[in-house]
Amino acid sequence: MTELSIRLACEKDSAALARLMIEMQRHYNASHPAQAELEGELATLPAGVEVMLAEHDGRLTGLAAFSTIFPGPGISGGFFLKELYISQADRGAGIGLALMKALATLAKERGLTRIDWTVGKDNLDAVAFYDRLGGAAQPDRHFYRLNGQAFATLAS
Repeated sequence: MTELSIRLACEKDSAALARLMIEMQRHYNASHPAQAELEGELATLPAGVEVMLAEHDGRLTGLAAFSTIFPGPGISGGFFLKELYISQADRGAGIGLALMKALATLAKERGLTRIDWTVGKDNLDAVAFYDRLGGAAQPDRHFYRLNGQAFATLAS
């Protein structure tokens, strides 16, 4: 790998980031908005949402989407990693590790003490990657999602 850079996304990244997110959604067989619509959403992310990017020779190759969470154990803050995605063509080149190291460094610089995330139980490559990082599954926790009709009912 000749030139890998890791940095926080900015508004000018919307088009390239949208393309990578569409690739990610296709990888997971999930629906996604049209490119132009997604670019608009990325240009005005909700407060607290950040995206770290990996670029290799000027080409976007990976992303880590995260938010700051508080409180946590010991009334401390941390990051919640919502997505870590590396372009299919760039896997195995250390980009995921570079993004996770940069995310941990940023968390430490901000006085945060942890990174939390979820991973699909059937995503064995990702589980193995996170195990190698030293991440620990939390067997005392369940992951919940409120959406669809249940969300609409609760929100009304």
